[in-house]
Order: sequence, then C-alpha cells, then structure tokens
Amino acid sequence: MRTLVIDSATEACSVALFDGDTLIAGECRVLGRGHAELLVPMIQALPGKGRADRIAVALGPGSFTGVRVGLAAARALALAWQVDLVGYPTLALIAAMAAAQHPGKAVTVCTTGGHGEWFVQHFGADGAAQAALASLPPDAALDCAAEVVAGSQAEALVARRGSGTALPLWPDARAFALLDPGLLGTDTAPLYGRAPDARLPGAA
Repeated sequence: MRTLVIDSATEACSVALFDGDTLIAGECRVLGRGHAELLVPMIQALPGKGRADRIAVALGPGSFTGVRVGLAAARALALAWQVDLVGYPTLALIAAMAAAQHPGKAVTVCTTGGHGEWFVQHFGADGAAQAALASLPPDAALDCAAEVVAGSQAEALVARRGSGTALPLWPDARAFALLDPGLLGTDTAPLYGRAPDARLPGAA
C-alpha cells in the first residue's frame, strides 16, 4: 500500500511517498512561511504526482495556517482519489525521530508556539506520550523537561536550563515509518494546542 504523507503544521513543510515502510521519495523544507504556495507543487513533484492508496497528515500543533493548509490539501486529495485519510500528532513524529537517535531515552518535545510560548509534551522511553500537550511560557517549560529535548525550541530550552541534550528537529514526513502505527487515527480534527487568537463577535 502506498501512503502519501503531508506535514506542514510547523515551520517545516514536508511530503513523502511510501510503499509500505519503504520511502520512495520525499522532500522537507524549513520555510517559516509560504506553506500554502509550496505544498501542492511539492506533492506534484513526487513520483506519480504523489498518487497513493492512503494519505497521512500531521494534525498539529503548530501554526494555525500550517495546520489548516496541510489538512485542506490532504482532505481534498483523499476525496478526489477516494482513498483513506488518517492523521497523526506532529509532536509524536518528532519524538519518534528523537528516539531513533537516542533509543531507550525519555524525550521532551519542545516546539514554537504562539505569543512567545512553546508547545511541550513529554514522551517516555517507550515512545508513548506521558503527559498531555501543553502551551507554556518558556520558564514554565524548564522544570517539566527530560534530559533529552527535541524540536525547534530544543536548543533554546536546554540553553535556558543550562543542562541537557538538545536535538534541533523539525517534523519530517520522510521519517513517517518511525511513527507507531497505533498513533494513526481516522479523526482528523486539528490539534491547535492553544485557543485561537481571533474570536467571533460576542464570544466570551
């Protein structure tokens, strides 16, 4: 079964095409912005224009725009191709990438959030999430972090704390095979990680 993987929830934008667990082709770019303009061309550059039997998409957390761009593309292609769509938590993929470098170690994933906060989640040595996703001010993230910290803000957290091992990683669709299949789900509701900045008129 071929799987197209789309991950545009963070500063990075990546796509990959797998045959089972074998990577056929993929690309990852750390953009900051511009995901909406580049995601579809990146998919079209894959063999067969990315056509697959299943689509897996990152659900977040990350930027509101990046999460929505990835989900919109994945849902549109799944509908057009009449294939299954599954989602996965972005931080879980980063944790799996970190575990591949430091097997048997607990890891805290720390990535860029909104308004100066960081998205933080702790994963055990077995790769399972040990705490709920949180959006925290940097100082509040220090005490709950493991020795190994991975993610876009890993170096900042370790420098602020003064100890630990930092793995500056961004989610990469090409590492999808490292993810526990049990983390894939048919519920593709976005994981924004924090309340939206904009509110409807009259909202409390």
